[in-house]
Amino acid sequence: MSKPNVRFDYESLSRIRMPAGRPLRLLIAVAGLICVGALFMSPRAREYVPYGQHRVDEYISPEASPMPAHPNIPVNVTASAPAADPYTHRANATLLMLARNEELDYVDASMRALEQAFNYKRKYPWIFLNEVPFTLEFKQRVRTLTNAEVHFGLIPRDHWYPPASIDDERYDRDRKAMAAIPDIPYADSKSYRNMCRFNSGFFYRHELLDQYRWYWRVEPNVNFPCDIPYDPFAYMIQNNKRYSFTITLSEFMETIPTLWDHAKSFMSKNPEYIAKNNALPFITDDGGKTFNGCHIWSNFEIADLDFFRSDAYQAFFKSLDATGNFYYERWGDAPVHSIAAALFLPRDQLHYFRDIGYTHKPFSNCPDSPMNQQRRCGCNPPEGFQIVEPKGSLCLKRFEALFPDKLVG
Repeated sequence: MSKPNVRFDYESLSRIRMPAGRPLRLLIAVAGLICVGALFMSPRAREYVPYGQHRVDEYISPEASPMPAHPNIPVNVTASAPAADPYTHRANATLLMLARNEELDYVDASMRALEQAFNYKRKYPWIFLNEVPFTLEFKQRVRTLTNAEVHFGLIPRDHWYPPASIDDERYDRDRKAMAAIPDIPYADSKSYRNMCRFNSGFFYRHELLDQYRWYWRVEPNVNFPCDIPYDPFAYMIQNNKRYSFTITLSEFMETIPTLWDHAKSFMSKNPEYIAKNNALPFITDDGGKTFNGCHIWSNFEIADLDFFRSDAYQAFFKSLDATGNFYYERWGDAPVHSIAAALFLPRDQLHYFRDIGYTHKPFSNCPDSPMNQQRRCGCNPPEGFQIVEPKGSLCLKRFEALFPDKLVG
């Protein structure tokens, strides 16, 4: 956040030569201090100086609760960046979008929606990543859509394309076999597999994210139809949350036939990474024997980047990546993130933002009344994902069942 550029030219002040020069210099200095004080206390200054609206220790939401005296620290997570900026008192956070040059109109739509609903006041910086350089047209247009800082990054080739260990013949054969299965989205897509592997194990390693502790993933062509009057990042810090979502769905099991087997193998070899009071019942109905398909739709997630940087998560991804099944099968980042969060975090560090309106067609999360009216939502509750996708509704009920006291997330 920019700071008022107020500077005194002390050298010029020292050149004043006239009778009673010393008292005059003192008078000018006092007057200057008064002016500076007036500047910072003015209503105009409060638009830029983050007072209460950005503080992480304020009472930011009716649902907020005090920070626990002994927070339930995630397993093997060591903070690499501060949770909040010591100068602005905002969360140390960024808005992240993976996008292509040809998706500029969709990027425009998503940015306008989130800026209007939330970020025009908060001014969190945006980061855009692409496997090829962004065009000048893309950069110029994006910068007109926000008053916040904007950064553009290039994804390293080894973070995006298949590793040398991938058997090309098997890769082509398995993709064609999956494409023969009816109604499997992106069954034959190479770029989709690249994206899922990148979002599973590499996005948080990009140098542009190194300085941040929190991130909000934003996709092209999504909508935020309701006002967001508080800071979700600050809410998560205040309430000791580490991973949050708005939509749960059931995965296409044909795309992940061996994922759970490999997850179980990892658990048996690394029991020290499994959190106490975890969210295992959200993702399995039989004590861990099988995966029920429930996952958090990761195209909206607000999360602590140190969760992904943890020993537990990185070891988990490394074990999955070694199988090659991001390519031979079609493992998505959503079930990978969901399984990891369910196993490595205590369940009370997961959060469902039921009050944030979000649409990624054909699914959406739309607050019920009276919040729908209070947040000036441009959606109706029947549009919610639980109506469009019944299995997603069952998954949400499984998540809510983790909290018998009804304090969901």
